Amino acid sequence: MARVPPLPSASDTATARLREAVHGRGGQLLVLAAIVTFSFSLRAAVTSLTPLLGRISEELHFGDAVTGVLGMLPTLLFGIAGLVGPALGRRAGLEIATVGAVILTAAGTGLRGLAGGAGALILLSAVALFGMGLGNVLIPPLVKRYFPARIATASTTYILCVQLGTTVPAAAAVPLADAAGWRAALAVWALIPLIALPPWLAVVRRRRTRPANDVATTRLPVWRSSITWGLVMLFGMTSLMTYSLFTWVPTVLTSAGGSDALGGTAVAVFSGVGFLATFVAPWLCIRFTDPFGFVVLFAACMLGGLAGLRWAPLDGTMIWIVLTGIGATSFPMSLTLINVRTRTSSGSSSLSGFGQGIGYLLACAGPLLFGVLHDATDGWDVPFGLLAIACLVMVAGGRIVCRPRLLEDVLRPGP
Repeated sequence: MARVPPLPSASDTATARLREAVHGRGGQLLVLAAIVTFSFSLRAAVTSLTPLLGRISEELHFGDAVTGVLGMLPTLLFGIAGLVGPALGRRAGLEIATVGAVILTAAGTGLRGLAGGAGALILLSAVALFGMGLGNVLIPPLVKRYFPARIATASTTYILCVQLGTTVPAAAAVPLADAAGWRAALAVWALIPLIALPPWLAVVRRRRTRPANDVATTRLPVWRSSITWGLVMLFGMTSLMTYSLFTWVPTVLTSAGGSDALGGTAVAVFSGVGFLATFVAPWLCIRFTDPFGFVVLFAACMLGGLAGLRWAPLDGTMIWIVLTGIGATSFPMSLTLINVRTRTSSGSSSLSGFGQGIGYLLACAGPLLFGVLHDATDGWDVPFGLLAIACLVMVAGGRIVCRPRLLEDVLRPGP
């Protein structure tokens, strides 16, 4: 794999004028601050809820069925938001659509602390998750628009913030609930999108006009491109494996005789390795014209970790967890490829929405199928076989999307 300069990211005059609307370095710093702050909230509503479901269910009087619905909501709403996000970005503009996403995230996150029953909790969680899902698909094209020459750096920065926003709320949830109650422990994370709102409003104000020929209004038929379906396979299967492991690793370990503490530590280590991988994945995508060899490496690590968890879960547990964490490096890699394989912010928006939308909907089935297969077979062989197949599909998708092509070069804009 030869190292080469980054692929060109040509923009037309309209896109250049849009970037000029933020007036140089100071404006770019404003956009970066807005992106970074909102990125902290893109997982907080998910990971702050899960550790508290036991005490919340006792007070609101709901059972496993509602818990299961709450567990499926993130990937379901992320998928729906991924499919509608690009259209919102085209109609309102990426910046204004992101302001809407920030408001939805803050409102849903804060108000669910007031939920008086399971229905309200589900509804308000869905509002927050939809806003977060819009952020998932709108931020990559914003990075493309404002930081075309620094995609690796900007991508690494915002993905790191997403990872921090995943880890910190999970760790703080129980202590906050012990100190102030579960309602405050849920609602407090609305402060992050509220803090993000002023810089986003400032970005919108500084971009005073929107050219009539803004490329962000162009609809691309991305479903006609193999690049798109390669991204769906890479992103979707990585997400399916990741969410399945998050959900089921503690149960796998305790069923083998491990402690609850071991299961919690395993999830924390898995998340920590994913955090470190964020420093590497964007750089690989920018530095190498065809990073497929790394996809193969990550898949080999994932398969090795899955084999260890299945056949020797308590012997070298942390080795298997670290291997699966390295395997999941294809997640930040796929997010970076959204920008590397597109020429314009319009292409990035279309690819981001479709790829993440379909990918998350596929991932939604992972934890559920894993559990269903375990119950049906009374064992772990078939569920782990499902993840192994997903890993192979991920490799096939990586082969397609890693080929050095640009989406706009193989597509014609739709009407």
